Amino acid sequence: MKTAFYFVAVVGALAASACTDSKRARNDATWGDRPADITCWTYGTENFKGRSTGKVEYEGGRISFVDAANNRYTTIEGECRVVYLPKAN
Repeated sequence: MKTAFYFVAVVGALAASACTDSKRARNDATWGDRPADITCWTYGTENFKGRSTGKVEYEGGRISFVDAANNRYTTIEGECRVVYLPKAN
């Protein structure tokens, strides 16, 4: 019984140490609903710069979100950079 307890403790410690800052941030963005700053380009020309009200969804080369400026559902195709805002403490 004592051996099983130590085994579980070691496995738990290894699993916890395997989670890096970037993996935690990715999981927060994937499973959370935080706003993000979004910048998109088409053929090297910036065509959108704004903020979402919450999570940005990705599907087949396009992103979808609710635009914080006008509260409308927006879909954009192109090269986009999405930077999620930090968690509120």
